[in-house]
Amino acid sequence: MGAAQLVAWFLALAAAAGAAVSAAGARPSEVALGALFTYDSTIGRAARLAIELAVDDVNADGTVLAGTKLSLKSRDTNCSAFLGTVEAFQLMEENVVAVIGPQSSGIGHVISHVANELHVPLLSFAATDPALAALEYPYFLRTTISDYFQMNAVASIVDYYQWKRVTAIYVDDDYGRGGVSALGDALATKRAIISYKAAIPPNSNADVISDVLVRANMMESRVMVVHVNPDTGKRIFSAANKLQMVASGYVWIVTDWLAAVLDSSASRDLKDMSHIQGLIVLRQHTPESDAKNKFISKWNTMARNRSVTSGLNSYGFYAYDSVWTVARAIDQFLDSGQQINFSTDPRLHDSNGNTLRLSTLKIFDGGEQMLQQLLLTNFTGVTGPVQFGSDRNLVRPAYDILNVGGSGSRLIGYWSNHSGLSIAAPEILYQKPPNTSAQQLYNVLWPGDSTTMPRGWVFRNNGQALRVGVPNKASFKDLVSSRGPGNVTGYCIDVFNTAIKLLPYPVPVQFVTIGDGTKNPSYIGIVSMVAANTLDAAVGDFAIVRNGTAISEYTQPYVEAGLVIVAPVKQTPPSAWAFLKPFTLEMWCVTGALFILVGVVVWLLEHRINEDFRGSPRRQVITIIWFSFSTMFTAHRITGLDSLIASSLPIGYQNGKFTKKYLIQELNIPESRLVALNTIQEYADALNRGPNYGGVAVIVDEKPYIDIFLSYYCNFRIVGQQFTREGWGFAFQRDSPLAADMSTAILQLSESGQLQRIHDEWFTRRGCASDDESQVGATRLGVGSFSGLFLMCALICIFALVVFFIRICWQYNQYSSSEAAREPSAADADAIQRRPSGCSFKELLQFVDKKEEEIRRKMKRRSSDKDNQAAGSSGALSVTSAY
Repeated sequence: MGAAQLVAWFLALAAAAGAAVSAAGARPSEVALGALFTYDSTIGRAARLAIELAVDDVNADGTVLAGTKLSLKSRDTNCSAFLGTVEAFQLMEENVVAVIGPQSSGIGHVISHVANELHVPLLSFAATDPALAALEYPYFLRTTISDYFQMNAVASIVDYYQWKRVTAIYVDDDYGRGGVSALGDALATKRAIISYKAAIPPNSNADVISDVLVRANMMESRVMVVHVNPDTGKRIFSAANKLQMVASGYVWIVTDWLAAVLDSSASRDLKDMSHIQGLIVLRQHTPESDAKNKFISKWNTMARNRSVTSGLNSYGFYAYDSVWTVARAIDQFLDSGQQINFSTDPRLHDSNGNTLRLSTLKIFDGGEQMLQQLLLTNFTGVTGPVQFGSDRNLVRPAYDILNVGGSGSRLIGYWSNHSGLSIAAPEILYQKPPNTSAQQLYNVLWPGDSTTMPRGWVFRNNGQALRVGVPNKASFKDLVSSRGPGNVTGYCIDVFNTAIKLLPYPVPVQFVTIGDGTKNPSYIGIVSMVAANTLDAAVGDFAIVRNGTAISEYTQPYVEAGLVIVAPVKQTPPSAWAFLKPFTLEMWCVTGALFILVGVVVWLLEHRINEDFRGSPRRQVITIIWFSFSTMFTAHRITGLDSLIASSLPIGYQNGKFTKKYLIQELNIPESRLVALNTIQEYADALNRGPNYGGVAVIVDEKPYIDIFLSYYCNFRIVGQQFTREGWGFAFQRDSPLAADMSTAILQLSESGQLQRIHDEWFTRRGCASDDESQVGATRLGVGSFSGLFLMCALICIFALVVFFIRICWQYNQYSSSEAAREPSAADADAIQRRPSGCSFKELLQFVDKKEEEIRRKMKRRSSDKDNQAAGSSGALSVTSAY
């Protein structure tokens, strides 16, 4: 072989190798994209044109999939989960790299398992069931807004108008159940609940729907949340209109299916519109843009060319963007050097004459890489930003809130996951920090052409009476008394019955007595029965306490109550000197002597430095007496509660009430000191026996009980002051609207004076003397009770006097020494000759009477004179020495 031939051979080999490499890395000429939806449906009609239009736009765009054509393989699910599943299998045989759909959440649950096995991503523009976001479905990707966010928007509306209970009307399939489950969770964050779930079987006729609505109408909630498909929804409002449920007092909140119906109706049927006046409707929010307007124009042109009579709805926007999402992902997939290949699954093969042709289903080898490219999507489409968050949901979910009226609807606000309810567009608010504090909507025209916000609640009319629990007590029958099944009387019952008659709706009541009448039942136990829905309410002498309010809703207090202490008293005839009785005679004498002693000691300590304690002898005596008197009557009292806590005496309390827990937890009184009592007679017996004979020293109970007790027994009195502040109210279930209405009724009773009249009718018996005509024998104190205090006071006074006199003697000694050392004048010498030798008591008193400041000044001056004399003497000696 010559050199030229060798070079030619190498060039041919290189060209062949280059061609092989080029063929291996070349883009495919065509890529198959699947679409799965119901052609003849409100959503499907809009989506079909949008998908076809998107495929045409992608193929016409040279910047995406250059050289590769996107071919569309569509299948009609015919609104059937079974047929939709079969069509999905057939679609997978076409070797599609992704599927736009399915439209139905039910089909989405089924074929997501197929997608997992074949590694084919599903991009659904209409399957909104939140459960499809589970990790169980890794190849399911939602390209519309999940109902998780829609139900949070509904809950925000419910909370905005302060409703607490709603009735959920939903289609009983995956779509309906998933949405209602999300609604319950969203309402719980707003302290609201779904009080009744009205499930409608799929494809129900008008009679079945009417039966469901009749049962829903028997419930108390008048806030209806409707989450169904369009066909069922139309039949629901037709039936509701016949049942007069779309009338004044009702609230209807409808999910986005109705907005799709309204937007798709090219010519509005005024008859159908009359069925939905006053409704609040949600619709996926798509911001205004040139791209959106351009797409709408293209879609309308295509619809006219194909004689499509229905209009475009928001699901069409999401279907259009879904195709572009797949196209961009395929483009990135191919740019990264990946190949579109399919391989057989060895687990899928025909056997035993199987005609299902399972072997025709292929696994997309690059499905995992394609899914990752889809999750990295980030572009701006006709629906706004198209990007997936960490939860695999579209970012920036938002809804328009519409109010149906006339022949159309009007925008009353928006909801976004960023700022909640607002009248500003979400795309504006997303540019600012999150702020959910200022929730706002425009005014609503409610059903029945009413501009007044409905209460959203009435008492249920299903024939079931309000189950009211009443304590069957062993005593205090004036408050609550049971005379047989359902026959209860008493002050609390009269207040309840009178208040409930003021409600603007009838409320049948069934009283249920709790307890056997021999022992007081647990009051918190009865309230717990209300919280557990065993009872609807609890009526009686229920104190509004912290552990009760944590599990139930109380009304406005209808009577004030607070804990007081009651103890035995000793009756005495009226006396002008009754104020002396708390202390014995000896106690008064010792107390008076002690205060005089304290006054003298204070005078001695203050006399030399305080001008208020100087002056004439008469003034100084008056100062001592006044100081002692003011000290006596401004001293701190010893209160009944403090004395009770400090002692170790047994304490009685009413069994079943919160008093025991309060004494133990709040006042730290040992449980061993507490004695449970049930009846008024037990109260009296325990107090009469006293702590030394198996009784109690005092009883702690709420003042209304003690007032009743003292009306029967006059030898007991309240000691000290009321030391808690609470009231009695009626307990209802948490966030019960009936609790608020009953509170309003109680306020009306109070303002009209009727509440006081009911009180006077039950508590007019008073046969005991007033408190100022008796003395509390249990609190009369003698010297022995304060011997320790007196001893401490006396020792302190003596110590202060000893220190004072030591200091005085030292000062007097210093003063006398300086006086003696001073060189006397002729007059002083004569005075010294006349002064008796030694220190006289009179001179000491005169010294004590001198001001402290004067003594210090004289001693300082004399010390200075002494220093000057010493300096002069030293100078004289120096002069003498010089001579």
